[in-house]
Amino acid sequence: MAGRMVVGSAALAGLVRPASAPDPAGGHRVLPVRPELTGLLPNRGLRRGSTIAVGGGQTRSSGTTSLLLALLAEASRAGSWCAVVGMPTFGAGAAAEAGLVLDRLALVPQPGPEWPTVVAALIDGVDVVVTAVPSTVSASVADRLAARARQRGSVLVPYGRWDGADVTLQVVRGIWQGLGSGRGRLRRREVTISARGRGAAARPREAKVWLPGDELARVVPGPAAAARSGATRLRVVAGRG
Repeated sequence: MAGRMVVGSAALAGLVRPASAPDPAGGHRVLPVRPELTGLLPNRGLRRGSTIAVGGGQTRSSGTTSLLLALLAEASRAGSWCAVVGMPTFGAGAAAEAGLVLDRLALVPQPGPEWPTVVAALIDGVDVVVTAVPSTVSASVADRLAARARQRGSVLVPYGRWDGADVTLQVVRGIWQGLGSGRGRLRRREVTISARGRGAAARPREAKVWLPGDELARVVPGPAAAARSGATRLRVVAGRG
C-alpha cells in the first residue's frame, strides 16, 4: 500500500477536507515523537503552530531522511495526518518501515510553480506538512507559510535551509555499523543530531541516536550521563514490535 498521491487542485481539496475532520490527535497541542528525540525539542514533541526545519545546512547530511522519518513516526501512529511535498524520491516503503501509517500520508512529489499554494492548502487541513525547500523561495513567502502554520495549528517541517525556524535539526556526525572484517552489510548508523533555534530552543542541544533503528531505538548517553550511571553500555529506551 502506498501513500495517497495528490495530483491537481481538486484532488488536493478532496484530501484537505477529510484530513481536517476531527481525529483523536487533533486536540493535542503537542504531537508525540520518539522518546530518543524528545530532548531535542523544547516541548518534547511537535508543537502545533511551530516550524521545525530538518537538515538546515547548505547540503543535507547522510542520515537526514532517516531523521525526518523518525520525527514523523509517532505522530502518524497516534492518528495525525502527514503530507510530503516536493520530494519525488520519497519512499512510501521506507516510511512504512519507519512507522508511518500510509493511510494518513499524502504525497505531492511535483508541486511545480504553485508550490506555495499547495503547501498553504495542506497547512489548512493536515497536521504535519513536510516540504522540500525550493532554492528560489523568498523570505516573504517563507514568513507567510510559517505564519499560516501558527494560525492553523499545523506543524510545518521544511526539509532544507529555512531561516527563522523555531527549531532546526541537523545530522552533524555519523558512524555506520554492520561491516565485519571484509564482509557483512551496513545495518544502522550512530548519528549525532544537533538542535538549535530561538526562544525556548535558543540553547543548542545534541543527542546521539541509532538510525534507522531497525531493531531497537537507542539513545547513546553522553560522557556526563555515563559517569553518573557508571554504565558502559547503551541504554535501551524504545523498541519496535
